[in-house]
Formats: sequence, structure tokens, C-alpha cells
Amino acid sequence: MSSEIKQIIVLGGGTAGWITAGLLAKKHAAGVKVTLIESPDISTIGVGEGTWPTMRQTLAKLGVPEAKFLKKCHATFKQASKFVNWINTENDTYYHPFTEPQGFNKVDLSPYWREATQGKCSFSQAATFQHYLCENGLAPKSIANKQYEAVANYGYHLDAGQFIELLREHCTAELKVELISDTVSRVLMAENGDIKSLVTNENGELSAELYVDCSGMRSKLLGESLNVPFLPCDDIFFSDTALATQIPYTDIHSPISSCTISTAQDAGWIWDIGLQHRRGVGYVYSSQFCTEEQAYDTLAQYLGDKYKIDKVKKINFTPGHREIFWKNNCVAVGLSAGFLEPLEASALMLVETSANLIAEQLPANTQQMPMVAKRFNASMLMKWRGVIDFLKLHYVLSKRDTPFWVKNRDPSSVPDTLKELLELWRFRSPSEYDFTDNMEAFSAASYQYILYGAGFQTDFSNNAYLYEKSALASKQIMLNRQRLEQLKYSLPRHRDLLEKVNQVGFSAI
Repeated sequence: MSSEIKQIIVLGGGTAGWITAGLLAKKHAAGVKVTLIESPDISTIGVGEGTWPTMRQTLAKLGVPEAKFLKKCHATFKQASKFVNWINTENDTYYHPFTEPQGFNKVDLSPYWREATQGKCSFSQAATFQHYLCENGLAPKSIANKQYEAVANYGYHLDAGQFIELLREHCTAELKVELISDTVSRVLMAENGDIKSLVTNENGELSAELYVDCSGMRSKLLGESLNVPFLPCDDIFFSDTALATQIPYTDIHSPISSCTISTAQDAGWIWDIGLQHRRGVGYVYSSQFCTEEQAYDTLAQYLGDKYKIDKVKKINFTPGHREIFWKNNCVAVGLSAGFLEPLEASALMLVETSANLIAEQLPANTQQMPMVAKRFNASMLMKWRGVIDFLKLHYVLSKRDTPFWVKNRDPSSVPDTLKELLELWRFRSPSEYDFTDNMEAFSAASYQYILYGAGFQTDFSNNAYLYEKSALASKQIMLNRQRLEQLKYSLPRHRDLLEKVNQVGFSAI
């Protein structure tokens, strides 16, 4: 028997749960009731504080005013990821900016930038003004810009706990998501393998046509009840532990970085995220190469003597994802679908992608659900594969020589898909032809920033006759410099803009 999708239950009230519930309720307000079950007994991990630029579209779609979001979540603008000492240990840095290289659709700067700049600047310096904005503490827009409008492409850094509160308030008050504060004690199964209902402690038995599993790493529905296998990626990624803490600014007027600073260490790397009122700092490492005591010492050494580490949250994880993400009448979003590691803030991006796909392709009835599930699984497996390749690339390009980094370069730990790309890129640069599926996680531009930022050498001489656009490339590099000269005087400092937004909001025109 086929029945219309009239009721959806989202299990779990973290970021994944509320984003998914909100997007579903917004898109299907007239025809579907969305209920979110949030357990008062289970806390969220709450340390995911970096987003992609896609979060701007998500918040706008949900109807959250940007100024309200920035103020409530102590949020700041994220323009890039900055990698420190990832190549070696001699204070090297490179950037992954969010703005595409200048003239990206007109000419590939990769074969030309070294000669055009006489080797005096990095690829990201030659290709985009955003490198300068990050290095000099400038914002990606001004108070005159409208909400969510960008001069330089940006995402956010945010307080995860406050973000969940904001989403909860907005989704229940504005989007009419029903919130049930209760704990699911049992999952009842139907004869056909579907989930029949969820039994709660206080509200009894609750049922729906579709269940969204946002229960975190427990994966209570997809993993435990539907027995979808977990595919570990611990043969590719070796980090399995994170120590996260929060550090106040020594001065309330301290500059705020507009990039996530990722600093390599002997057995992993440290993230450093600047919010309006504090920094979020954490060490993600491999317990195979580092004891917990050594990890604490590394974190303390990074912070220096002027900071005392008061509270540290320890998070254990196994890198990997579920074999499929939608089975029968249950689909997993967020940590219940999988987690690799915090690098490049891919976790929240995967939440957004999943939630948008479910909302946009929601089956009309249960008869259509297997077809939609099949398409969803194919799309998301492609997305996860792309994330795995891109994150691994950062490690493969490193020349650091401690056992952790040496193991990360072991060919047996590198996916075949990435090996093939690296072989192709020995003689040509990453292009959109390498990423033809619309579900690819990262673009050719992102790969170029990492590849050439980390010092990868492509030998363009073999096909030198193909590279006859040096004049056009030089023009784009010059246009980038001109744009930089304009923006360095017109864009405000990052903290100054945030303080102004908190006072007056963005332009309504």
C-alpha cells in the first residue's frame, strides 16, 4: 500500500536535525508536518564552528536575518582556510580562499602565475585579493552591503551551541516545526523492514512516513535499527581523537581572524577559530602516534603561557561513513551518516547538502521512496568520495617527517581516485573536466589552491604549445592587483564591521 508523505519525524536536535527540519518545513509548509524529537538526556557534540559559503544560502532560505544570526551566535566571517607548517616545520603557510581565481572562467592561471609574478608571490596571492584580506584582517564586505551579499565570498565561524538555540527558536516559531522534548526508548519495526514507530518515554508511540536520523554517531535508526554497515576510513585518515577548548581574547579589541587557522603538529593539527567573544581551539590527532598527555602538552604549547586551559572536551571518533544513507523509510543526516575529521569544515557542508536534497526531492508517496533513496545514495556517495580525496590531498602533499605524516603519505593509504588525479596533474593543472558530476564536493579552483599552495610542481613544458594565453593571464593577475588596491581602502576591519552590524544591522537597500 502506498501512502502520501504527510508526516516526517526528525530524531535529534543538533545542528543537523534543526537544519534538516527547517528546510523540510520551509519547502513543504503546506503539505507536510515536521516533528523533531530532541532528547533532554543527550547532549550534542557542539564544536563544529566552521562553515562553507553555502551556509549563507541555507540561512537565507530558512529566513534567518544575517545580522540576527551574527549577533546571537557570536559569529564572524570566514573567508578561507589557512594552513601553517603543513608542508614542513619552517613556518610555511598557504591559503584555500573561498573566492575563485581571477578570471577563472577565462583563463587558467596555473601555467602562468610563477613567470608572471617572477616567483615573488604565492598562487593565492597572484590569483585572488582574498589572500590579502585575510592577512590584513579585513572583512569580506561593508555595512553598505545587503545581508548575505558578498564582495569576497565567505562562510562563517559560529558558536555551535548558540547556533542550535537560534535554529530551534526560528524553526519552531517561524517554520512551525513541532518540537517534542523526549527520549526514544525503542524503535518498532514493520514486517517489510521499515521503521513503524518510535516509542518515547513521555509521549508514547510516534509514527511517520519518513524518519530522518540525526542522532549523532550513535546512528540509532539507520545504524542500530536498520543495520546499515559503517565503512571505516581509518586506513586513509589516522586522526581519531580531538581535544577542544575555548580561549578568551586578552583584549576585547583584539583583531579577529577571518580564516580558520590550521597548524600542523607532530601527530595531527590544531584548529584556531576566532569568534566575536572568544577563540575555539582544538587539537585533532592520532592516538596511534600520540598519548593524551602529549596532546594536552601540544595544545598548551600552542596557546602559550598567557592562556590557562580550564575546560577541554575530548571527542573520540572513527573516520568513515555508512554504506548507504537512505534505507527503506529512514535517511541519515550529519554524524549518523558519518564523519571523517574537522578539516575544511566538510561536516556541516554535508549536512546542508543532504538536507537540501531531501527537501527538494522529497517523494510524493511511499511507493516513490525507493527510487528517491537510490538517487540520494548515489549522489551522497559521490559527495563523500570527493571529500575524502580532497582532505587526503592536504596530507599527501606534506613533507613533514614524523611517523604520523610519513604514514599519511604511504601509497596504500591514498585512494586510487586521488592517485589518478595526481598522476594527471603532473603534466596539467586541475580543471573542471576532472570534476564533471554536479555532486562533486570541491571544485578545480579549490584543488588548485591546495596543490600549488603546498608547492606541487606541474610540468607544463611537455605541452607548451597549449599555453599561449600568457598575455591574458598577466592581465587577470593585474586586474586582481587593481581590485586589491581598491578593496584595501574600502573594506573595514573585520571586528569593526561586526561591531557595526551588531549596532545597526545591514543595509535594507
